[in-house]
Amino acid sequence: LQPKGFPRPQGRPDPHARPPKCRVLRQIQRRRQISRGRVQQVHAYLRREHGGQNLNSVLQDENVGKEGDLYIRSVCFSPDGKFLATGAEDKQIRIWDIQKKRIRHLFTGHEQDIYSLDFSRDGRIIVSGSGDRTARIWDMEGSRCLHTLRISELDPKDPGVTSVAISPDGRLVAAGSLDKLVRVWDTTSGYLMERLEGHKDSVYSVAFMPDGKTLVSGSLDKTLKLWQLGTNEGRGGPVERDRSKAPCKMTFQGHKLWSVWVMSCARMCSYTNPIGLMFAQDFVLSVACTPCGGWVVSGSKDRGVQFWDPKTGQTQFMLQGHKNSVISVALSPTGRTLFATGSGDNRARIWSYETIGPQ
Repeated sequence: LQPKGFPRPQGRPDPHARPPKCRVLRQIQRRRQISRGRVQQVHAYLRREHGGQNLNSVLQDENVGKEGDLYIRSVCFSPDGKFLATGAEDKQIRIWDIQKKRIRHLFTGHEQDIYSLDFSRDGRIIVSGSGDRTARIWDMEGSRCLHTLRISELDPKDPGVTSVAISPDGRLVAAGSLDKLVRVWDTTSGYLMERLEGHKDSVYSVAFMPDGKTLVSGSLDKTLKLWQLGTNEGRGGPVERDRSKAPCKMTFQGHKLWSVWVMSCARMCSYTNPIGLMFAQDFVLSVACTPCGGWVVSGSKDRGVQFWDPKTGQTQFMLQGHKNSVISVALSPTGRTLFATGSGDNRARIWSYETIGPQ
């Protein structure tokens, strides 16, 4: 499920390669899709903590026409689990009351598809990222747009916003974009605080570490980067420092590179001649952080999920099971050692993990 307008990664990994073994890991496969197709039918799958009863809520907008497909590009639950935000091709954000199965808020203003959504921890604001070169901050209580965070640079490469994230304290908004940059704004003033340069290709995912002072980004340049954000002295107004000196603390490399020999056999020859080496791309498509801050998690075009140590930048272990790109990764916010992955193989998977030995 590749968002419309994004550069589509090329190449396919070897489907016959065997994944490495991982210790004390349990995988639960869900054979239902989380969301797909027409916007008037959003499916929310819930599981009660007590009793283990599975609930299936179908959220339908009766005001949307029945003809054609209107694809949902992004979904996000509110922190209390009562609301679900959806962003779609019709450039609108719908905030659904899950229990009542109706729309509580409808936010309009974006001029292109909405690719990413994120709630603040207190649920008071939600931020959206769009192909229209903007991120927008919305007030849940007042049902209005507080700030339009616009990418104003004139760049030959489309600077559409691919991913957004709100810091744990709700004071900062980060956005990754197709122009290789990560930008950070102040949520109160709307000022641009950081302009992080260093990636060599489009940034597809961003996530704050729990301390709110560091940021992780994943890119089509096949790397993750850990950024040190400015101190509190720079908040409240535009940062005056030289923004060309990106505060990149660490670059993570390790998503495997697959190779396939391209063979050619001439009819008149008795041998097979290798004419080239084609590499399947190992783009980093999604990043997340564990609630404790002890791990950075990433999903890639190589079909794998990797856990990284943010202190050393080293891969700790790799998980495989998906049969296509891992487009989305989300950690459980409850503190339980669970996380979910979404893939182009039409599967959502829920994984559990355990820590072995001292941290």
